[in-house]
Amino acid sequence: MTLTIGYVAALEQFHPTEVVDLAALAEAHGFTGVMAADHFQPWVPAQGQSAFVWNVLTALGERTSGDMGPGVTAPIFRWHPAMVAQASATLAAMYPGRHWLGLGSGEALNEHIVAQYWPEAPERINRMFEAIDVIKKLFTASRQGKDVKHSGTYYKLESTRLWTMPPQPPEILVATGGPVTAKRAGRVADGLITVGAPLEKIDMLFGKFADGARESGRDPDAMPKVLQVHLSWAPTDEEALANAMTQWPNGGMKFPKADIRSPHDFEQMARLVRPEDFEGRMVISSDPDVHRAALQKYVDLGFDRIYLHNVGRNQVEWLEVFGREVLPKLKR
Repeated sequence: MTLTIGYVAALEQFHPTEVVDLAALAEAHGFTGVMAADHFQPWVPAQGQSAFVWNVLTALGERTSGDMGPGVTAPIFRWHPAMVAQASATLAAMYPGRHWLGLGSGEALNEHIVAQYWPEAPERINRMFEAIDVIKKLFTASRQGKDVKHSGTYYKLESTRLWTMPPQPPEILVATGGPVTAKRAGRVADGLITVGAPLEKIDMLFGKFADGARESGRDPDAMPKVLQVHLSWAPTDEEALANAMTQWPNGGMKFPKADIRSPHDFEQMARLVRPEDFEGRMVISSDPDVHRAALQKYVDLGFDRIYLHNVGRNQVEWLEVFGREVLPKLKR
């Protein structure tokens, strides 16, 4: 597989029209794909935005030429899996070969808005895997011109099909940071998404994913491994740290965040974040080569696609610097 270094379109921070312009600029500077998160709310109020990801992905399809996908969407409460399948199939039909579908088990920040009971992690993960089953059934039956139905623990689908389908269904990539989910993902998904973490942990996740893939009769080396990296670059170290502290304090929170419901709660928790809390979690530096060295370790570990998110608002300057000094030096 060729190496993709993509751009994270931070819908939590930028107005959607600005995001689309920035993604086009990123492509002009050598970035070759776009990832955008499906959020209903930003993490903290200072981020200030939260546009509807599927609208923005369509605009990105018109303004860029690389791959694109939601990294990630959660078909567990806000979305019935059939709706996610329809949205994804339509995007893939409009932009063949470019769209992938990133799925996760969700966070209360986004999912609680529909006022349903918020379960603990095992149920959320089980919901996600049943949702994947529904989506795959729809993709498969619809390509064959057949209806399909489903009656499971969490979801029901009466006889139907997707009437608009791409030549090939989009890849389903599962986001995970845990070994059990990684192995289950290897059995049923087309690839893995994770976030920047210690290399030993990622290597463990790769191993579990590979075990699951082999159990399903597939070659894990031929399946995409996708990484989202949050980083902070600015002309000075002081600016880079200030950007992290004000714009992305959630990156320094060393605890599970899936049960927190409000950006205002995150804002209060952010008061406890200290500069040292980012250590090992996010590279904060004015030196492009420090960032390059950190990213090269992920490339060496075996990632095929790495999407970069500079957490500050200095996107234009960052894209120019990384396009000139970092991207050309990353080697498989």
